[in-house]
Amino acid sequence: MYLIFLDTETTGLNPKKHRILEIAYKVFDSISGKPTLWYESIVAQSPEAWAEADPTSLTFNGFSWEQILKGKTEKVIASEIANDLNHLGLREYGGVFICQNPSFDRSFFIQLIDSDLQKNYGWPYHWLDFASMYWAVRLLQDPESAKKLKEHSLSKDEIAKYYGIQTEQFPHRAMNGVDHMITCYEAVFGKFNY
Repeated sequence: MYLIFLDTETTGLNPKKHRILEIAYKVFDSISGKPTLWYESIVAQSPEAWAEADPTSLTFNGFSWEQILKGKTEKVIASEIANDLNHLGLREYGGVFICQNPSFDRSFFIQLIDSDLQKNYGWPYHWLDFASMYWAVRLLQDPESAKKLKEHSLSKDEIAKYYGIQTEQFPHRAMNGVDHMITCYEAVFGKFNY
């Protein structure tokens, strides 16, 4: 099975109003633990989309208009991602996407490759929530402690702190988010064998 660790940076939190600015992922073979491919790109956006950007989101990801102008179009990025994942032979029951917040990342990923096209490609349907995975492990290890966890304790940075890992670099960038999530994942489930 393939594990696709994916992260996005966006102009805001509302996928009906905001646009994706950056995407990155790394794909691991869950048996060998070896990385099989990785991808990252800045996404060019229109002046209109940029004008709708939420200033708080831009503070977190640090993107400037000049950087966005140098990005690739959504169409080009969609084609590159499709070529990557289809060349890999990714199929519905042969992998899962893993994100800190899959409902967020998937809603912006759909801006690039819509759900119907993903289904036509036969890509995995399941987008796993790393925070829930962590909570389940804590619940199994120490039920009383897990019951006392607060919502903010499920952020990736709080999970990292629990395991003595540095928080994610600031400003946030998609590949940094992917690498940080992999480090946190390995702290919870053990190191990949590579």
